[in-house]
Amino acid sequence: MTLKELEPQLLALNPAEKAQAIQLLVQSLTNTWQGIEKTPGVCGGEACIAKTRIPVWVLVNARRLGISEEQLLYDYPTLSAADLANAWAYAEAFPNEIEIAIDKNEED
Repeated sequence: MTLKELEPQLLALNPAEKAQAIQLLVQSLTNTWQGIEKTPGVCGGEACIAKTRIPVWVLVNARRLGISEEQLLYDYPTLSAADLANAWAYAEAFPNEIEIAIDKNEED
């Protein structure tokens, strides 16, 4: 998709949605995602919940398999609902990265 194709959709957003779009773009440019970290040597450098070794792709894959957020919070007691929200936002912003990670780790 090109910016020219995207422009009408961006202009159609309400002010709150435009602010969210700007925040998303800034986060992607600065590579800083609230609650998400990439650390070389930790989980292969994959995006993880901050201060954990829980990769975002693991949570996304679990959700696809039908595991509820409630069950994820039970299974990972160090996680909070905010952590899951951050993971979902990151996964939505970088779907290709998550797909590659899932595919790569399912092969192992």
